[in-house]
Amino acid sequence: MITRKSKREIEMMQEAGKLLVQTHKEIAKMIKPGITTMEIDTFVEKYLAKHVATPEQKGFSGYPYAICASVNDEICHGFPREEKLVDGDIVTIDMVVNLNGGLADSAWTYTVGNVDQVGQRLMEVTRKALYKGIEKAQAGSRIGDIGHAIQTYAEDEGFSVVRDFTGHGIGPTIHEEPHIPHFGLPDKGVRLKEGMVVTIEPMINEGTWKSKMDANNWTARTTDGGRSVQYEHTIVITKDGPLLITDQGEER
Repeated sequence: MITRKSKREIEMMQEAGKLLVQTHKEIAKMIKPGITTMEIDTFVEKYLAKHVATPEQKGFSGYPYAICASVNDEICHGFPREEKLVDGDIVTIDMVVNLNGGLADSAWTYTVGNVDQVGQRLMEVTRKALYKGIEKAQAGSRIGDIGHAIQTYAEDEGFSVVRDFTGHGIGPTIHEEPHIPHFGLPDKGVRLKEGMVVTIEPMINEGTWKSKMDANNWTARTTDGGRSVQYEHTIVITKDGPLLITDQGEER
């Protein structure tokens, strides 16, 4: 069932979004060669606790960590680990913050030291694809409009769009209807309505879009070893256009 959120629910999610943004900005200061994603996971759990919040995905369907940390060819749901990040790595940190029952979800990809030009371009295209999708998140539009905008742009730039994982509705639980594919046809799918809150989170690969699952049954990675990048925002559908509740103030 697709729910439309009340003004109060949206305000609670906005507060969670502010804390999530603060957390990502702290993570950005930490990312460098030699740090481990387990250190980042530990930091996030302590930082949220300090602000009387919790990492909502920890314990969700048995997921054991506060963050997902996906490195290089890992598409999503990478487990934090003790292996040190090295110069040239690309790492996506994804998390859901629960603050007083309000949820916000955002993933951000970071460079570790010096990343090659193809990797930098993959990140730039993925970030731009996210905003092209957000532009289509208008009341009265359809979900297919979002995916079509993302897919068309990313593929025109020579990259591929992951099919096996999608955006989703959110609040009061992590994953709700509707699913938001990052590919598809315009004017197809569920119509967006004011008050809906969804995530848009394209995962774009430098090679094939196809994925395979690690033995932990959580971490997905590319089948060809190509790198994958993800950016994600939580968006409220309003009569005045999409409202980003996880906006970091970044350049569009």
